[in-house]
Amino acid sequence: MADVVLVSTADWDHPLWTNKQHVACSLLDEGHRILYVDSLGLRMFQPTGRDLRRVISRLRRGLGLPRQVRKGLWVWSPLVLPGGNQGIALMLNRLSLAMGLRLALWFIEFRRPWLWTYNPLTARFLSLKGFSLCIYHAVDALQEQPCMPREVIEAEEQRLCRLVDQVFVTSPQLKRQLEPHSARIRYDPNVANQDHFAQAMKVGSAGLPSDLAVITLPRIGFIGAVSSYKLDFELVVAVARSKPLWQFVFIGPTGEGEPFTDISLLEKEPNIHLLGKRSYEDLPRYCAGFACGWLPLRLTPYTEAMFPMKFFEYISAGLPVVATEIDALREFSSVAWLCDDTPEAFSKALTGCLAGHGPDQSVRLAMASQYTYQARTKRMLSALEALP
Repeated sequence: MADVVLVSTADWDHPLWTNKQHVACSLLDEGHRILYVDSLGLRMFQPTGRDLRRVISRLRRGLGLPRQVRKGLWVWSPLVLPGGNQGIALMLNRLSLAMGLRLALWFIEFRRPWLWTYNPLTARFLSLKGFSLCIYHAVDALQEQPCMPREVIEAEEQRLCRLVDQVFVTSPQLKRQLEPHSARIRYDPNVANQDHFAQAMKVGSAGLPSDLAVITLPRIGFIGAVSSYKLDFELVVAVARSKPLWQFVFIGPTGEGEPFTDISLLEKEPNIHLLGKRSYEDLPRYCAGFACGWLPLRLTPYTEAMFPMKFFEYISAGLPVVATEIDALREFSSVAWLCDDTPEAFSKALTGCLAGHGPDQSVRLAMASQYTYQARTKRMLSALEALP
């Protein structure tokens, strides 16, 4: 069974687990040993407390060897300059990464591993020649995020697609964008840890978190990064004002990927509750207290190329879903309320949702059962086995 070097764009310890951590775990379950490489820092350093804490943490960990977090899974934090993708900074990062990775692979005894990368700049930082198989898993249009080097990412992503053996994408739009640059590209949408979120359906009212239980019914829930480049704050406020007896609960960090997010618009509304980030283990208990899950997305090039991870997580938790009709979700309109990005459309959809209309829960759960990390990872591994 092949060993895998998984190059992430998110640190292993980040409270919001995404594709990278989940795929690492599912590959581990399939028998692969994993070296999980923390983020190389695509975005330029910003003078904020969050970025400063990340740099200090990276300096502390970057001088160490890989740490084993599970049997067969190690995490390594490379010592790199955030946003250093040009000039002397790039030279230093390439040297540090090459030397550090060589030492890390020697330490955990990996020989000719696969490369499974989420970083579109991978070929800029790292030679691909030492890997027996190279996979690029594109899960976001990262160039559309704030403070990202758009031109560099676009050019390097296209080059990476031409260099690797297989490209996987999580949305139809990403497939359209990258298809001209890869002869082997496969679309598989984002999925969920169904067993984990299904725990929500077994939680009684007595098991709800105390900070949620004190909020009156009905509760419309959102779990994820509260960032204005993803969420339409004006839409959220307009819906909240039109339905003052409904409570809108947001679970997750503020400004993730957008250090200067301004949430003052949300904080002014008495029926909008920003509870902050919570542990992944506790998320099913919060879902248990929601009447429905919603995705009030801002329509942008970024969101049009995304497949929200929360879509199947909500459904796996037994929740009906109301979401902005973005491209990737249209094929799943039979199991969710998809609507225009207007307060009127969202209010109407949420009203129907709270009244119990829409697709039956059993239909939604049957759909979600097809979109799990275990199932998707098996499909991806089968595609790799079929490579010539």
